[in-house]
Parts: sequence; C-alpha cells; structure tokens
Amino acid sequence: MSSAIGHNQPDYSLTVNGQNITPKVGPRLISMRLRESRGDESDQLDIELDDADGKLGIPPTGATIELRLGWAGAQLVDKGTYKVDEVEHGGTPDRLSIRARSADMSKGLRQRGSKSWHDSSIGRIVRDMADANNLPASVDGALDSLPVEHIDQTNESDLHFLTRLARQNDAVCTIKKGQLVFLRTGSRTNASGKAFAAVRIVRKSGDQHRYHQAERTAYSGVRARWHSTEGAADGSVLAGTDEDTKDLKETYASEQDAIYGARSEMQRIRRGLSTFTITLALGRPELMPQSPVSVTGFKPEIDKTAWLVKTVEHSLGEGGFTTRLEMEQQGSGNASAAFERWDDDGASEAP
Repeated sequence: MSSAIGHNQPDYSLTVNGQNITPKVGPRLISMRLRESRGDESDQLDIELDDADGKLGIPPTGATIELRLGWAGAQLVDKGTYKVDEVEHGGTPDRLSIRARSADMSKGLRQRGSKSWHDSSIGRIVRDMADANNLPASVDGALDSLPVEHIDQTNESDLHFLTRLARQNDAVCTIKKGQLVFLRTGSRTNASGKAFAAVRIVRKSGDQHRYHQAERTAYSGVRARWHSTEGAADGSVLAGTDEDTKDLKETYASEQDAIYGARSEMQRIRRGLSTFTITLALGRPELMPQSPVSVTGFKPEIDKTAWLVKTVEHSLGEGGFTTRLEMEQQGSGNASAAFERWDDDGASEAP
C-alpha cells in the first residue's frame, strides 16, 4: 500500500483460489475492511477496487480468499479464509466491490434438522454436532461436563441450535480454522487451550473513543420458567432480585437448565452495563474477539474496568491501517448470581 503512518507501512497478502493476487490488487486497492465477531455472526471481509481502466474481471461467487494482515517488515497475521458471496460493479468512476464471509460458517451447519438429547452434557452435544458436520470440536473445560437433562433441536439449523445452547450457558459458539469451538464468554483461553494475551492500550494509541454506561436499562434480575414432562412438575427460578425482572420467553426442560439460562442472561446484562469503543491509529492485526483489555489515560471509571473485546474491525484505506474495538466489561465469569426458586403459585422459597 502507498499510505503510511510515520515510519509504519501497512502490508497484506491476498490469495484467491490459491493464487497470490497481492501485486495486482495493490495499485487498485481503494479500501479493505475486515470485521471479526464472536459467536454465530460470520466474520466479513469487504474489498473495494479501482476499475477505471475496465481491466478487472468480476470474481465468481464461491471463490476462496485468504487474508494475511500487518505491517511491512513484520510477520503478517493470518486472518482466516473467506468465501465470496456478493460482488458489485458500479461507476463512474468504475469500481469493483467484493464481499466475502467466513468460509467456515457456510458449511452444512446451516441445514435444518431435528434431534433430541436426554441425560446428556454440553460436551457430548457439541461433539455430536461436530461429528455430524465432519468437524473437530473444542469445548471449554468449564462447560464440557455441565449436565443437560433434556433439549430438542426442532426443525432448526445446527448452527442456530448450537447458538441457542451457547446463549443458555453464557458461552460463545463459532467455527475458527475448521474447528467447532464452544467457549465460555470471557474465557481466558482460546480453542487451543492457550491463554489470550493480555492487551494494554494507552490513550495516545487511539484516535477516537466512546464510553457508555446505562444503569437505567439494566434489569435487577432474570426469571426463567421450567416444565418437566416426566415428573409433570414446573416452576421458575430468579437470578438476582425481583425489583425489575426480565422474564425469559423460553420454557426449560428442567429446573437446573432454567438456572443456567437465568444465570447466563444475568451475566450478559451485567457485562453490558458499560461499553467502550476505541479506534487505534495504528492497526493491531493480532487483536481478536474475546481478548482481555486494560486501558490507561482515560477517566478513572474507564481505566479501572477490565474490558472484553466483542468485535474487531480492521480497515485499510486513505487513512492508513486502523483497528476499531467494541468492548464490554468482563464480568465475573462464574455466573454467581443469587437465586430464588418459585413454585407455580408464585410463592418463593430458599434455594
């Protein structure tokens, strides 16, 4: 790229269907943006190229793009493989726009199916799904043996079902480099069991930032209902307090499953009380969702908060190479909310 910040020169490598096209793309690149997300949302790569001379061919949908990103003189970071699913040509001046999404998320996981599990565990269910899709699986040790008394997949895609299972247990389900990964939200280790590198950001590293805190939107508790078809019993559980509660729509198959669901939602609410967004003037390609972050040089309320990356957006263009982080507060990570149990008449009792 021609744009540089100080003595730093952005660098990248693009390979399409196994062919390195970086030399051809370089003089034509207008912008490139990669958005990485946690959970079931596909990572997305957008590339815009100058076609004023009309010599660019339109790539076929389904083409595979491999991206490496970084700075000249340093080792480029492997940012994954993407499959082209949208192309657009417009003008004048003529431009070619390419949109590609994470290739791993476009497999058979999106096909609908139905299945049931009884007296199972999260690890067993995730591995069943992985086996059915010819994928290796990595399950967080803190989640692997958690019991699941009963759960149904009813005419929904494997991906939707796994996302629902993850949400019920405050977890992240995604596919990275051909592996089905099921991790606790806020887990300090990645799919390979290696600890996420702690990231420290000082204010002078950022061009723009936004801190937001909204206590008024927070619920004090979460209520989840359960109904057991075997014992013909039902009731509800409450995580937190009943001053201002959020009632979950789903009815769980057991009291224990309802507890997991209520705790998980309470954790999400707590993490979302404070959010922090920052754009780094010098892009950091090694940053990824789930990275733990600490910051200095801002207000005390911002600096003292332990942050967790939700999404990362890397951008190359006229402004050089920047990285935008969307973060939330990390939370305790153990879903240790206070609990009450409720019978079907609404009377409470100690857990």
